[in-house]
Amino acid sequence: AGALWKLSVNDDNEVAIADAGGIGPLVELARSGTCVAKERAAGALQNLAVNADNKVAIAAAGGIGPLVELARSGTSVAKENAAGALWKLALNADNQVEIAAAGGIGPLVEL
Repeated sequence: AGALWKLSVNDDNEVAIADAGGIGPLVELARSGTCVAKERAAGALQNLAVNADNKVAIAAAGGIGPLVELARSGTSVAKENAAGALWKLALNADNQVEIAAAGGIGPLVEL
């Protein structure tokens, strides 16, 4: 996840990572990885969420729930990365509804 986090800063790589099937595994790491893996996965998802298609793909892969949970109870780095990812995901109207439905407003307010 760490390498994908660094690679995902590049616009072309955002697309390449998604096209290679990288979003699902990152969501799974954000859900059930080690603390460090969760931090890095959330960071990669934050970078990937800059891309409009990836915003939809992250939500479709079930990424909003794990990001909300990390914003609620992750390490300080995981909280920061998850909040950034949720902010970028929230630029999509459907994701706004899903973030609220997943209980994301409270943890974001508390940060």
